[in-house]
Amino acid sequence: MTSLNHAPNNKPGYAASYMPTMTLAMAQKRAQMLADIRQFFATRQVLEVQTPLLSQAGNTDTFLQSVAAQVTYQDRPHTYYLHTSPEFAMKRVLASWRVPIYQICTVFRDNEIGSRHNIEFTMLEWYQLNYTLADLADELGQMLEVLYGYPVVMNHYRYVDAFMDFVGIHPLTASISALQAVAEDRGLLTFNSQNNLGIKKQNTDKEVRQEWLDLLFSHEVEPYLGHELPTLIIEYPPATAALAKTALDKDGNEIAKRFELYINGIEIANAYDELADGRALRVRFEQDNQLRRHHNLPSMPIDEHLLAACDDLPPCSGIALGLDRLLMVVTDAKNIQDVITFRSGQA
Repeated sequence: MTSLNHAPNNKPGYAASYMPTMTLAMAQKRAQMLADIRQFFATRQVLEVQTPLLSQAGNTDTFLQSVAAQVTYQDRPHTYYLHTSPEFAMKRVLASWRVPIYQICTVFRDNEIGSRHNIEFTMLEWYQLNYTLADLADELGQMLEVLYGYPVVMNHYRYVDAFMDFVGIHPLTASISALQAVAEDRGLLTFNSQNNLGIKKQNTDKEVRQEWLDLLFSHEVEPYLGHELPTLIIEYPPATAALAKTALDKDGNEIAKRFELYINGIEIANAYDELADGRALRVRFEQDNQLRRHHNLPSMPIDEHLLAACDDLPPCSGIALGLDRLLMVVTDAKNIQDVITFRSGQA
């Protein structure tokens, strides 16, 4: 028998502290979305894989903070890291098995809380062999059509063009002082100071340039993307390449071979034409760690297994997609807590 002291209160607006933040109806929509995604890949013979959440290596990206876990291995204490994405382990699998793969898993990013952020969230990541970014974009569009239930047209928008349309300055050729002047004119210098974004004098010109670009893009471009049509931003600045290849655009400027998907001003997915060069990636990881030290962040252990696997990685493109955010835009939810069971701090 239920105690009267613990009986659920069904009054409007009542929410007991133990209750999930999403409704049962939303949970059913989420379950259906996951089933539809798995069916989508099954019909394309893309293998579902599962890789470890914990790793001895961490993500060196300056602005992605890993969640550390203290574990005991062979009776000795070790620091492991919860993965920020399954990318490193999946590439090791891909280099060995050489078949298309995907994974749906929980990933972790420290100190990320907000209406669109949670420390732990659900990611869909997949890799296709011998796919160009255009091929991967087509497949992404096909998956969106399945989830939306109707045909989807995606807008392709060069980073340079979006930046010039909304900011009024060429991001790849403008001087650092010009970018700073625009940020000051838009009132972003005060924001930068208050939020400690860390554009430091001791950083290299390349680092400073990209930090101004990131500040301007996130505040003056991103909010306006993907409201009429899902929008792919393509041809990013080379400093954002991470694990992607670089190339020259039609104007002769170096760009990163990657795209991001935006819907309703929200970043949903991030795709790379994958760089299969262990030496080049080592240089990038070491540069990342140097930049982390500039920002008073700890250096992260480099994944030596990944570097070895990259030399055997077949030509491929890969994409990481935030499933919680996708469910938000599909269902018109306004807060990530509406599409997950419990948000960080309530578990």
